[in-house]
Amino acid sequence: MRRQATKIQFLGGVGTVTGSRFLAETAAGRFLVDCGLYQERNLRERNWEPFPVPPESIRAVVLTHAHLDHCGYLPKLVKDGFRGPVFCTHPTRELLGLALADAGKVQEEDAAAKRRRHERAGISGPYPEVPLYTEQEGRQVLSQVVSYSYGEPFLPVDDVEAVFRDAGHILGSAVVELSFGAKAGARRLVCSGDIGRYGNPLLRDPSPVADADVLFIESTYGNRLHNEPADSSEALARVINETCRAGGRVVVPTFAIERAQELLYHLGILTAEGLIPQVPVFIDSPLAIDVTEVYLKFPSYLDPGIGELLAEHGRVFRFPLLKTTRSVSESKAIRATEGPAVILAGSGMCVGGRIKHHLADTISSPQHTILFVGYQAEGTLGREILERPREVRILGQVYPVRARIEKINGYSAHADRDELLRWVKGFGKGPGAVFVIHGEQEPAESFAALLTEKLDVPARVPQYLDEVTV
Repeated sequence: MRRQATKIQFLGGVGTVTGSRFLAETAAGRFLVDCGLYQERNLRERNWEPFPVPPESIRAVVLTHAHLDHCGYLPKLVKDGFRGPVFCTHPTRELLGLALADAGKVQEEDAAAKRRRHERAGISGPYPEVPLYTEQEGRQVLSQVVSYSYGEPFLPVDDVEAVFRDAGHILGSAVVELSFGAKAGARRLVCSGDIGRYGNPLLRDPSPVADADVLFIESTYGNRLHNEPADSSEALARVINETCRAGGRVVVPTFAIERAQELLYHLGILTAEGLIPQVPVFIDSPLAIDVTEVYLKFPSYLDPGIGELLAEHGRVFRFPLLKTTRSVSESKAIRATEGPAVILAGSGMCVGGRIKHHLADTISSPQHTILFVGYQAEGTLGREILERPREVRILGQVYPVRARIEKINGYSAHADRDELLRWVKGFGKGPGAVFVIHGEQEPAESFAALLTEKLDVPARVPQYLDEVTV
């Protein structure tokens, strides 16, 4: 029997590290792998544009993990007519319910704040004076979610079998193996999602993949290497000590899922060993607080050492002077206090949430430090600050940048260039073709050239709305 061709269209996550959306079309119907939000300022309008195909024509969505650049567009897709199942792992389902509700709430708050600023200024603007979706619309997506364990097969559409493998990126993150046309000699396509790091203290290493005919692989750090873990902890301690001696605060834009938990783990160790002073550490993120509880519910998905620690003590993410703040009034109280402190707040790329208020409070004073521990996409406020401009616009007001700006790469949840290459080399049977995605143009092209050189396979970087047949 002749194998049916499958068309893949790149609707996001190409030339950029956000908005991951990959549309597969088979004889049995259409489905998406990932359904992410664009978060770069110059690309966010795509979130508001009509979806390239009618949402009601999509049969299913397969999610790699619960970061908003991979799942955050789902409520809008549902709002516009998508009624099919959303497939993910069990932990991702738990995290998804929290992340999408929080995203809707933040969008409602940001839209209301922007309306007030525009009214005061006597101007109007398109986005986001009205939220893309609401907190309630974010919650409603969960009714369409169906979850599976790693290694458990399921069918997104009738002629395609899918299996999740552990990507080691965040709790429940997955590589997706797709077998097309199993009745006529399956052709296997592997979507990496985001590949995590080897030796992460909280998570298991990325799982090896047996084989692939076609590989879609992320390239966030496709041209860079990370610091060693010990160097990162030393750098974190140095930044905290130097800032506290100056009487300042360390403000850390923090992704609520994985980055917050890894930072808590390391801050607990540094505190216990007396390597940093006993100062308040605030988690000013209701989402990060809730996500930490989800991590504790799934010890079998964590690194075995962490699972054993949880079983024995039930304490991994707690230490003296750690303070969690859920309410807006509690968040404001942090800003009203004086003296050294460490503040973890979202969003991780500074595109919304409470971090903007902490940045506004500290960015113009040299005793404070803005510390980045995660990727800052081009076109985000985080990237703008990281490039150390003379001034920056936050919450509608311009602030001079006088605070110390620091970055530590070792806490990234993304594999670096060599770790990505290590994962691909672990395939039993290497791919015949590779598409390098989820990276800005330069790192993606650099990694594609490296793959072509090292593996002797054609690797290319697709562009937005490109189509390929596999």
